[in-house]
Amino acid sequence: MKRRISIVLVLVLLLGMFAGCRNTGTAEPESSASVISETPAGTGEQTGTDTTVQADTEMFTDRDYRTEYDVNNSIQIELNGSSAAASSDSVQISGTTVTITEEATYIISGTLENGMIIVNAPDTAKLQLVFNGVSINSETSAPLYILEADKVFVTLADGTENVLTNGGTFTVIDDNNIDSVIFSKQDLTLNGSGSLTVTSPAGHGIVSKDDLVITGGSYTVTSASHGLDANDSVRITGETSISVDAGKDGIHAENNDDTSLGFIYISNGTIQIESEGDGISAGAYLQIENGTFQVLAGGGYENGSNESSSSWGGFRGGRPGQVSTSADSNDDSSSSMKGLKSVGNMLISGGSFTIDSADDSIHSDTSLTINGGTYEIASGDDAIHAEETLTVTAGTIQITESYEGLEALNLEIQGGDITLAASDDGLNAAGGTDSSGTAGGRDGMFGGHRGGGMSSASNGSIVISGGTLYINASGDGIDANGSLTITGGYTVVVCPTQGDTATLDYDTSAVITGGTFIGTGASGMAQSFSDSEQGVIAVCMGNQSAGTTITLTERDGNTLITHTPELSFNVVILSSPEIVSGETYTITAGSVSGESTAS
Repeated sequence: MKRRISIVLVLVLLLGMFAGCRNTGTAEPESSASVISETPAGTGEQTGTDTTVQADTEMFTDRDYRTEYDVNNSIQIELNGSSAAASSDSVQISGTTVTITEEATYIISGTLENGMIIVNAPDTAKLQLVFNGVSINSETSAPLYILEADKVFVTLADGTENVLTNGGTFTVIDDNNIDSVIFSKQDLTLNGSGSLTVTSPAGHGIVSKDDLVITGGSYTVTSASHGLDANDSVRITGETSISVDAGKDGIHAENNDDTSLGFIYISNGTIQIESEGDGISAGAYLQIENGTFQVLAGGGYENGSNESSSSWGGFRGGRPGQVSTSADSNDDSSSSMKGLKSVGNMLISGGSFTIDSADDSIHSDTSLTINGGTYEIASGDDAIHAEETLTVTAGTIQITESYEGLEALNLEIQGGDITLAASDDGLNAAGGTDSSGTAGGRDGMFGGHRGGGMSSASNGSIVISGGTLYINASGDGIDANGSLTITGGYTVVVCPTQGDTATLDYDTSAVITGGTFIGTGASGMAQSFSDSEQGVIAVCMGNQSAGTTITLTERDGNTLITHTPELSFNVVILSSPEIVSGETYTITAGSVSGESTAS
């Protein structure tokens, strides 16, 4: 909530009297300036982020990486269109159905028309399936169905192209709800250096009801539902290339029975996702250590005003609702269209990200930490959002489109280089549940507030202790439904003069003890810092047009701050370690110049 401030006129002996800015923001005569003052009380409370950090050694076994095999000691399976042949009786063949029953390494090659490979081995068996130029189509089921084993390793032989497709329906063949081209009831590892193309016009692409591990290979997945889906976890690393075009989520992990499972861990690889739903969605936590990511979710930020995607569940954007009633045991009736999403904590330590999403680009239902990486983000709602604590310690973040830039109950910026544009607030600390994704969030109004979203509460906090931050916001630059604390860093806020907006908007306190702050915007609802340990200059400068240079100089003529806002402004708020409380400085904006004493 904003509170109007008192405007105190300052008599300047050397330059004359400067008339005050009115709350309407209307232009005043040239050579006018006034001081902004505000004295609220109280402080917000800051909460930490409890994130469990995993590592490759915990996520992957030596065998997950192993791609070698002995041809002479392997079982050969030849696919011959409408028939198949094998070199061992551990392979049972009935027409175009090939069933593998024992632990061994199997080298599979050839084409199978309207058939499938079934793994039904003892629950202690670890099998390696080497795809050596395989093409299998199943009109009514999964080309690869792993029913029973301890773990199955699918190795894509070097230089080979492999293709698995479904014909458009899934017919029940047993008690399991087969709904994908690769359907595994057991742990599944994909590795190697060949390629695999998966096409699923009526369901998921690749499903594991346990862990899905990928340590190498090139994958192209096109599906009406989720591209990659697992109950326990999805884990990706190595020289892996994944391209997903999904009617729902690109990569999805969720466990309805154990909330500690359903996590996603990615430490390397190149991942390109175009999804009607979320790009990457974790039912537990999401951890990314490295990799290259390109995500287009829900049609991109321009689709942010839509309640849902018109092609949700469609195949390659073609036929909405194509998924049959038996095709998705964890059917999503909602149409979340986020870039990266986790129900639990999210940790991103590095990588390169290009995210264009209709809903939040990076979202956690609990806490989110960014420790590095480069980000190019366009969002139809919040660019980066956490329900509890959002922490940025490092990284280069460029937000070109967003409703709100960074939003959380407790927002901590400790480092990094952040540049953001927001059609509402740049930074927002607020309590409550984010429901803005259902409305997309772009109302196009200066300073407008959504019908949903985080509710206003005075227990939020924003703490800026380091980094470089540039905010261009059409609403409030920094909106703390609670407290704002700045102890370091270099922060620039540019806000408009139209609408119910302010450079700073806080409920309890705004304290600056270090760092540099440069803010411009409207005078009507303006607030300055409530307390500081370094000097603050807060003045109205009349109506100044975009591109007008602001200069702050000491008595001896030494220039302390020079800044040229890209939006028109009435108010200027400046603070830096060089500005001393009680000292008098000259501030100039265009033809308006005067002296002001730092508070």
